[in-house]
Amino acid sequence: MKTKQICAMVLAVCAALGGSATAAEPSAVTAPALQPGQALGLEALLKASVEGSQVPAMGAVLIRRGQVTERAVAGLRAKGGSDPVQPGDVWHLGSNGKAMTATMVARLVERGLLSWDAPLSRLLPELAADMQAAYRDVTLRDLLAHQSGMQANIDESWVAVFHQDKRPLHEQRLAYARIALAQPPAYARGTADGYSNNGVLVAGLIAERASGLPYETLMQREVFEPLGLRSAAFGPTRRGQPLGHKAGEPVEGREADNPAVIAPAGGIHMSMDDWASFAIDQMAGEQGRGKLLQTANYRLLHQAVREGGRFALGWRLQNSMAGVSARHLAHTGSNEAWFALIVLRPDSEDAVLVSSNAADDAKADQAVREVATRILRAIAP
Repeated sequence: MKTKQICAMVLAVCAALGGSATAAEPSAVTAPALQPGQALGLEALLKASVEGSQVPAMGAVLIRRGQVTERAVAGLRAKGGSDPVQPGDVWHLGSNGKAMTATMVARLVERGLLSWDAPLSRLLPELAADMQAAYRDVTLRDLLAHQSGMQANIDESWVAVFHQDKRPLHEQRLAYARIALAQPPAYARGTADGYSNNGVLVAGLIAERASGLPYETLMQREVFEPLGLRSAAFGPTRRGQPLGHKAGEPVEGREADNPAVIAPAGGIHMSMDDWASFAIDQMAGEQGRGKLLQTANYRLLHQAVREGGRFALGWRLQNSMAGVSARHLAHTGSNEAWFALIVLRPDSEDAVLVSSNAADDAKADQAVREVATRILRAIAP
């Protein structure tokens, strides 16, 4: 897993959508803005994208004013097979799961099990003596908004080590956090945006310690079940569902995903409709109609921790995307076998979700970005 490349990709793909017209320009002619009630034609758009790329399959959902107005899938579950993707199939979300982890943590904060502003030395006292002094005052908000100063990942050898680790996942996460917190900081806390899988994993570990429950159980209880996300699960997909691809070939088992220890930073798969339900709740929550949190906490999740910061809690913030000036919450996700992108416009409750069962080695990031750009421009105010 080239984790440094993935961290860079989160920034680069979102920046391309929000940057110059040249950087985000789709290969096909941009569609005119949609009129009320007019369909975009997602299925045709996805079919054309799959046929013109190395990506086996893609899925997309369009949300307008808080309602799913179009959904489509196109392509094959696995290269070399004959099974087409189906509307209810699941897709690996990669780092898009970070927003879900942040929402779960917010639920624990609301119940008083955690505090946004408690220092790390108090949240993980068993690691306080060994962690870098610079991390002792880091808070949950810092961790989830990439302001902690923690490095992006531990050494690349962690993948093989944790794939073979048979200890309970909480013990594995404690061991991972011990390594991550012993690394010197990449920057001083609160002074820069430093995308960090380490930080989000530590936040997940803190939630486990405070609740006495595994991260996976917490996510089921606090996010998936209240929203009715019945397809949501962890780890790689299996035959009978779309498979991720590396070097142009489908992958299964251990090769198909990162070790389970890293799940808080990105190990979730679910259907496009279930992912859309999460997106809808995030936007509705700001208007007092969320199912999971108090209104103020949805808004807190969607705000930068420091002035001028690019990250909220589990989201990247942008004031412009695809040539449209509006408040956007966005993120990308990849485990090097999948690539997915989500963009919310919470003020209008519009959103675009696009996924693929391949990654940057098949230029899936480019294909997903071009589809998202077409849709975002078509739903411009």
